[in-house]
Amino acid sequence: MVSTAPRTQTRAWAKAIPETAENAIACPISEFPLTPLEVLSGNLPSGLQGSLYRNGPARLARGRYMVGHWFDGDGAVLGIHFTPTGATGTYRFVQTGGYQAEEKAGELLFGGYGTMPTGGFWQRFLRDTKNAGNTSVLALSDKLLTLWEGGKPHALDLQTLDTFGLDDLGGLHQDLRYSAHPKRDPHTGDIYNFGIAYGKTGVLNVYRSSASGQIVKQNAIALEGLPMIHDFVLAGRYLVFFAPPVHLNPFPVLLRLKTYSDSLTWQPEKGTQVLVIDRESLEVISRSQVEPWYQWHFSNGYVGADGAVVVDLVRYQDFQTNQYLQEVTIGKTHTAAKGTLWRLRLDPQSGRMLETSELLDRGCEFPVVHPAEVGQPSRFTYLSLHRPEVDISQEVFGAIARYDHQTNTLTEANLGKNCYPSEPIYAPDAADPTKGWVLTVVFDGNQECSEVWVLDGDRLDEQPVCRLALPSIIPLSFHGTWKPASLE
Repeated sequence: MVSTAPRTQTRAWAKAIPETAENAIACPISEFPLTPLEVLSGNLPSGLQGSLYRNGPARLARGRYMVGHWFDGDGAVLGIHFTPTGATGTYRFVQTGGYQAEEKAGELLFGGYGTMPTGGFWQRFLRDTKNAGNTSVLALSDKLLTLWEGGKPHALDLQTLDTFGLDDLGGLHQDLRYSAHPKRDPHTGDIYNFGIAYGKTGVLNVYRSSASGQIVKQNAIALEGLPMIHDFVLAGRYLVFFAPPVHLNPFPVLLRLKTYSDSLTWQPEKGTQVLVIDRESLEVISRSQVEPWYQWHFSNGYVGADGAVVVDLVRYQDFQTNQYLQEVTIGKTHTAAKGTLWRLRLDPQSGRMLETSELLDRGCEFPVVHPAEVGQPSRFTYLSLHRPEVDISQEVFGAIARYDHQTNTLTEANLGKNCYPSEPIYAPDAADPTKGWVLTVVFDGNQECSEVWVLDGDRLDEQPVCRLALPSIIPLSFHGTWKPASLE
């Protein structure tokens, strides 16, 4: 039979997938203990003091089986510690219960976001979804939490990345979930997050935690239908949630006939639900419905001088992004899913949308701001984006950039052909508050190796200030965080 599948060219990030040759989503990976890192070029800035942590799916296959979606790979965390004497790094799998069971069995057992459990019908029915611990990290004073929105976080040692086990944050019940995108108020240290639960309708569980991570207040808010929400915005005194018109049909999932991913449908006629919540009481201030779109991630939010809430996000016209991310797993992408940077303004009391505008017409993702500006006006957004000459349906992000909201200009760090950076993380300088560094982990598809790059936050278009060699390839990851030495 002649295949009718789209013809794609193998890219440097996808060499030899699903075989085990080295590539940007290598399977399996090589862990390494705390190891001094060699400086390949430049010098480490004296004001770069603290730790970079990154999390992502690092094992996509076992035995005869491969996961059905990139979101289902076993999580592994990279920790890079910067001190006055140099940098050390370690890379470790998160020792979840599912990982340990599959490691012992030597094959995939559990289901996930886009993966069916293996075995016969009754085996599939009895096997629960695996907590992959693979999406993001939250650095606290005494531990690192690895986040996966379908369940509780796992706690790790901040230095060695040894896994302590599941953490209930002092208040999470057995069946509640904790999202991969908490927001930390830079002034109070309070941490806000949420989890979605599904029943006859969706329930939005909203949490406020102390700086130590312990939950001190929570509220359960009914949603319309069974929407999927991945991220939210802290904007001054508000928490703002946008629920795109992606809804779950739960019955195929419960009967183990379809995966969660395959049971999600794009229903644009339902529009995007907007919930504005008071951050102190966690009560709903307004609900509204606006035009349909999809988003994974927000850059930031704040309250403008006129009292309107301003929100920056990467926005997609539909849910094709989910199909593209599924294709990444096998290294042959062909779905065009372009997200671009947008700004929204809305009235928090009514939820009425006042203005929407596209800021940047370049395919991009993973927007972040200076950690001291979360929830407040921020001039710069740092993000990953596609190189201008590539076919975005067949490539992953090959550049990082800084968007200046004041001048509407883009400063781009072009890493060169076949080099793929992770989400940029902004690290403020420990000695000079006017300076900062942008950290990214780069997979070099030409040399088949991974490096840590340190770039000047104000001069992204110049050569890296420092490049560090890593002992093994680090697969493309999702999210990370910076923990200043002052908090250690």
